[in-house]
Amino acid sequence: MTHRTADGTRRGFAESFAGADSAADAERARALRRMKLVALSFLLGATVIFLLCSWAQRNDDAAAWVGYVRAAAEAGMVGALADWFAVTALFKHPLGIPIPHTAIIKRKKDQLGEGLGDFVRENFMSPEVIGTKVRDADVAARTGKWLADQRNAERVAGEVSTVLRVLVEMLRDEDVQQVLDRMIVKRVAQPQWGPPIGRVLNSLLEEGRQEALLQLLADRAFQWSLNAGETIERVIERDSPTWSPRWVDSLIGDRIHRELMDFTDKVRRNPDHELRRSATKFLFEFANDLQHDDATVERAERVKEQILARDEITRAAETAWTTAKRIILESVEDPSSTLRARIEDSVVHIGESLRDDSELRDKVDNWIVRAAQHLVSQYGTEITAIITETIERWDAEEASRRIELHVGRDLQFIRINGTVVGSLAGLVIYSVAQLMF
Repeated sequence: MTHRTADGTRRGFAESFAGADSAADAERARALRRMKLVALSFLLGATVIFLLCSWAQRNDDAAAWVGYVRAAAEAGMVGALADWFAVTALFKHPLGIPIPHTAIIKRKKDQLGEGLGDFVRENFMSPEVIGTKVRDADVAARTGKWLADQRNAERVAGEVSTVLRVLVEMLRDEDVQQVLDRMIVKRVAQPQWGPPIGRVLNSLLEEGRQEALLQLLADRAFQWSLNAGETIERVIERDSPTWSPRWVDSLIGDRIHRELMDFTDKVRRNPDHELRRSATKFLFEFANDLQHDDATVERAERVKEQILARDEITRAAETAWTTAKRIILESVEDPSSTLRARIEDSVVHIGESLRDDSELRDKVDNWIVRAAQHLVSQYGTEITAIITETIERWDAEEASRRIELHVGRDLQFIRINGTVVGSLAGLVIYSVAQLMF
């Protein structure tokens, strides 16, 4: 255990105490002085009575009761002086005389701090005590009832929004963009794209997922063919020989148009059409090549590099964070935003669940109890060490003075009681002695 050795530490603590003086401390000092005067008045009263009775007993015709009063006053004086010595010895040397075992708080400050720390640790920081207190507090039910109130949910949403805004404003854009780039863009770019895409495509083909796509393409092709007459006619007029008659071109165009519509209609209507089977076969071969053909894998890598080299991709992290930051800041500032509404709804839902679901409350209470007991078991010594170490850093003189300010007024009743009890004890002893002798 460390002890104070540096004068600078003591001066610093005294200065901090002096800075902490307040109106409350001044009032405590006045109350302490008043109680000291009251206790002293009891001693002076007993002294005056003792002196008067002693003077009265010098006359032979003094009444018998004077002896009883004198004995009571004498014992009251002794009691008052003894208790004055006891109370004063706690904080300082009585009359400034360094009597052994006085100024106890000044001399035993460190031991008192260590004892106080041990007392708190043994009686308040044990896992059993903490577990009982936390369980009796019924934290989950109270929290659930509080959160289920819409007004409280709005307050929580407001506080969460404030925390979100502070966090977002604290983060440096460059750091966030670097993390996003490292976690998303670069991670996506590291592995080969061909094999995983091939495996996914092969799995989709085995489940027949391509049929919906082929049907969509066939329907779109048929719809296009219905309106392709003019396009076919323009192509024939452009590419046909100059000597070909117009009616021949028109006849050929109509023929091609009808054949195109008939073909696309057959493909659209027949799920087992040869073109569909060919397309499915091509897709299976392509999926296999993506996984096992080096040339195809290499082409997929070149495509990946071309995609990732695009400006939209290279700035994806910056764009994503800029957009997310703007949305978050706008949402937290707007009480009617979707984000605030979602937070409020979530808070109310959590509160209602805790309030109405006894099984959930028991689970949450058990989590809280275990967490509290773990903290106490692991860090109880460190927590109570704060008490010991703080008291060790105190300046003994100033600490004694301030402790006296807080408890000295009540201790003056010991002096008052000592005077009264001493007087009664003296009266009883004198009375017994008179009866016996």
